[in-house]
Amino acid sequence: MERKRMHATVHGRVQRVAFREHTRREAERLGLSGWVRNLPDGTVEVVFEGAPEKVDLLLSWLAVGSPFSRVDQVDYNEETPQGENDPFVIKYSA
Repeated sequence: MERKRMHATVHGRVQRVAFREHTRREAERLGLSGWVRNLPDGTVEVVFEGAPEKVDLLLSWLAVGSPFSRVDQVDYNEETPQGENDPFVIKYSA
């Protein structure tokens, strides 16, 4: 199966609005592996991997965000897939 991996940084009002939990749920719904965490500068970092069309869907979702967030910008780059199949998790330290 073809896989795709993305590394994204989400800017805006994305901390203290349950953005990580909503991201985890969406990634889980899409069957993606990876993780999400808050960064000290107020952004949120997300690394995710899976079927290319599902990765693209999460990337599009990140541009909109969770109900109480405000996404101003999403910076992202494609990385080499690692073949991870672990559940998508929230990391609690940068």
